[in-house]
Amino acid sequence: MAEVYTVKVEEGREASNGKPSVGAVYRCIYAKDSLLQVPPQLHSPWDFFRDSVKRNPNCRMLGRRQKTESKEAGPYAWLTYQEVYDASIQMGSAMRSLGVNPGDRCGIYGSNCPEWIIAMEACNSHAVTYVPLYDTLGPNAVEFIINHAEVSIAFVQENKIPSILSCLERCCSNLKTIVSFGSVSSTQKKEAEKFGTCCLTWGEFLHLGSLDCDLPSKKKTDICTIMYTSGTTGDPKGVVIKNEAFMAEVLSIDQIISLTDRVIMETYCIHKNSSIGFWQGDVRFLLEDIQTLKPTIFCGVPRVFDRIYAGINNKVSSGGALQSAFKLRNLEKGLPQHKAAPLFDKLVFDKTKQALGGRVRILLSGAAPLPRHVEEFMRVTSGSTLSQGYGLTESCAGCFTAIGDVYSMTGTVGIPMTTIEARLESVPEMGYDALSGVPRGEICLRGVSLFSGYHKRQDLTHEVMVDGWFHTGDIGEWQPNGAMKIIDRKKNIFKLSQGEYIAVESIENKYLQCPLITSIWVYGNSFESFLVAVVVPERKALEDWALEHNLTADYKSLCDNLKARKYILDNLNSTAQKHQLRGFELLKAVHLEPIPFDMERDLITPTFKLKRPQLLKYYKNHIEELYKEAKGTKA
Repeated sequence: MAEVYTVKVEEGREASNGKPSVGAVYRCIYAKDSLLQVPPQLHSPWDFFRDSVKRNPNCRMLGRRQKTESKEAGPYAWLTYQEVYDASIQMGSAMRSLGVNPGDRCGIYGSNCPEWIIAMEACNSHAVTYVPLYDTLGPNAVEFIINHAEVSIAFVQENKIPSILSCLERCCSNLKTIVSFGSVSSTQKKEAEKFGTCCLTWGEFLHLGSLDCDLPSKKKTDICTIMYTSGTTGDPKGVVIKNEAFMAEVLSIDQIISLTDRVIMETYCIHKNSSIGFWQGDVRFLLEDIQTLKPTIFCGVPRVFDRIYAGINNKVSSGGALQSAFKLRNLEKGLPQHKAAPLFDKLVFDKTKQALGGRVRILLSGAAPLPRHVEEFMRVTSGSTLSQGYGLTESCAGCFTAIGDVYSMTGTVGIPMTTIEARLESVPEMGYDALSGVPRGEICLRGVSLFSGYHKRQDLTHEVMVDGWFHTGDIGEWQPNGAMKIIDRKKNIFKLSQGEYIAVESIENKYLQCPLITSIWVYGNSFESFLVAVVVPERKALEDWALEHNLTADYKSLCDNLKARKYILDNLNSTAQKHQLRGFELLKAVHLEPIPFDMERDLITPTFKLKRPQLLKYYKNHIEELYKEAKGTKA
């Protein structure tokens, strides 16, 4: 009998008093006696960093590739733990000199890089709450977050400064200081001064601080960060994460890696004195960055692993197919990675390993589901264990993790972290029963690494936190080995393969402002990087266009006409751009449906709401054709 990796700690219960039935409560086997608790001597993530600096001050910490004279990327240049510590202390001191106090909010706006981490640790050193600023949450998201979180100072990547200056007029009552990750032009300084905001280079700001400063005391209950995430409709929600939740997550990772060889996150790596190398930010050079860095741990989203798969699949010769099948069979039998086919690892699969730098032993994937063929390929050919994880901003990142060397967890998100208990809640309207032989339902979580609510939105907090259980909105199915498989989404929000959230109702409402259509159903999923749609055209508008272009076909034939489809698609995307939808929210292909969505085909509710599962079932073949067509066009 296969090993089971969870333990039941509470029985389920039947539906009662208008509440749906719930399944049994499970923990991972590594927390069967009790959930992990943060030790009393730890108060803040700053403690992890400070202790790592004391242990190994000269260890390399943050690295990036420097540009050579010929503008090409050179070798990695590194900052040590001591250098990062000193910069963080000095930056924190500079913040305090400008009147930023413990508990105040500091924005950080840019892609992952050494400055981002230094800004985060500067906030941690002085108990300032850091607030990541994201422009992927919508056109006015940065401005909204600055005002909603009352951000008074922001560290900003050089190429994002024009963006922040463009909204400064509407958020200057809060934002008083902008610090560039690099330089600032005199024009940009003057632009900021017009609104009473000071704009400084990284070096200028560093000189305002001192290494000789007293650090404030910190508490587990202090707010570490407010991270904004997409709302299904309307404004982003600010997820409040306290020090205790953040530290519990890191300690849980430490516990699981010590038992299973598993690891995630920059803060964990800092806790363990790891060296963190950043990519150039251009996916075309990703494999080159990996080969230069030679990492032992590689974290990515499925889109990145797709890219690696495409780049190295042809390196495994067609003659390697038999060896791949042999190793896959051994993994399926339960053999660990290093024992499944050691000879073939050396003779056949070494090219793949070298493409990943030659030293990788742990691959980690999160943010969206990893296609099974990519997961199997990487497990067989990389010489590494591979784990998928699952988490939300509200669960402080990972709340489930697959155990890398347990092959039966392929295609699942694994078992609960050691800080979390999980159960399923039935969703009768979708046909999911948490008490059935194969339990299915909404994933609900309880534990120390959860968020503390939505900033200034108690109403939204009460919607998702019911009787101490956080309702994720994702539909899961328990597997026989105790792993969880994500099978559906309760709300109309999903992720694309690159990890971007799509609030689909909000997007559809923007597209409906195009005068050429009467209805639209936008579709995407976590295995694809773009959106497609089924559209009901405005009949007269399409027929008028056909007359102008000397097309004599009837309305139904017009809907199949490639020129007509392109005309509607171009107008929809023009409408989207007018309403400031992001690039990943634009449509790549549309199917024109001559018959309006109706109840007879079970495509809409009596109140004309779209029935998405039924639409997908009805238009499945068309959707598949749209993706093939769009990918063919792109190729």
